[in-house]
Amino acid sequence: MDHEAIYKAYAGTVVSIDDSAGAFDASGNAISLDSSLVTAARTTLDAEAAAVKYKTDRTTDGSTTYASIGDQLDMLYADMLAGKLDTTGTWATHIKAVKDANPKP
Repeated sequence: MDHEAIYKAYAGTVVSIDDSAGAFDASGNAISLDSSLVTAARTTLDAEAAAVKYKTDRTTDGSTTYASIGDQLDMLYADMLAGKLDTTGTWATHIKAVKDANPKP
């Protein structure tokens, strides 16, 4: 059973799910599940996840990710000393590379 999709499709109604017994409301009454509602909820959940996937790609999962905060501060400090607080600095080029590799949808 797709618990996440069931909870989304039956928000406020289903409070527990047992893979062998089914879905239940707050009073313990069994809820009859409509597979088309669950499928639609899964489609919505997948679309919502895809819409924000670029965020995890930029921070943890992508091929090009943000450096740690400490490393970024070091980049900024070095750029300040070099007088490069513009788009040619190390920090700016690093951030641009990450954003270019993981664009927003």
